[in-house]
Amino acid sequence: MKPIKFDRDETKAIVGEIQDYFRLELDQTIGAIPAEMLMQFFADKMGAYYYNRGLYDAQALIRKQVESLSDEIFALEQPTKHLR
Repeated sequence: MKPIKFDRDETKAIVGEIQDYFRLELDQTIGAIPAEMLMQFFADKMGAYYYNRGLYDAQALIRKQVESLSDEIFALEQPTKHLR
C-alpha cells in the first residue's frame, strides 16, 4: 500500500479537527505542527486498518449487489418443459 497523502486543504481540515478535539474533549491546546505530526502518525500506523476496513465494506456491498442482480436475472427466466 502506498503511503496515505492528503492535499493542503485536507491536511488543514484534519489538523483543525484534531485541534478542536484537544480543545473540546481534553481542555488542552495543540499547535498546528504537533497536530499535523499526530495526523501523520495515525495515517502511517493505522491508515492500513481503516483502508482495509473500507475494502471489506466495499467487497460486502459488491457481493450483496451481485446476489441481488443474480436473483433479478433468475426472475427473468422463462418457463420451459425442460426440468433442471
